[in-house]
Amino acid sequence: MIEVNARKHWMSLLAKADPQDLAALWGDLSLETAFTYLRAPEVGGVMVRGRAGATGAPFNLGEMTVTRCSVQVQGGEVGHAYVQGRDKTHATQAAVIDALMQTDLADRLRDSVLEPLSDKHEQARAARAARAAATKVDFFTMVRGED
Repeated sequence: MIEVNARKHWMSLLAKADPQDLAALWGDLSLETAFTYLRAPEVGGVMVRGRAGATGAPFNLGEMTVTRCSVQVQGGEVGHAYVQGRDKTHATQAAVIDALMQTDLADRLRDSVLEPLSDKHEQARAARAARAAATKVDFFTMVRGED
């Protein structure tokens, strides 16, 4: 049985991955994989909701375009994917990798696809944090000796 949090993590990585990076890492594995579509890639919209300060009442922020796909690989495992935008290839690759992560190929995929995606995602997050830190302003009060 698959740990739910582990699957959430790899599905998140696949959904957030740059399509070109995913295609490059996926490479030769795509030639070895036979699958059938349970739900061919289709483009649609979802409502994005937010909360003021992450604690307030939820409100509709706006719509976002997503592409979803569901596949079944030869062993019977089913994979699903929702990706931002209109890239049907990205959605298909993410769904196939999700299905294959439930097979004996999981360790191979983790090493060759998920780990590099995770590293790249972490590097991008660190770069954004560094750019934000460069604009940080520290406000302080000077002691004037009147105490």
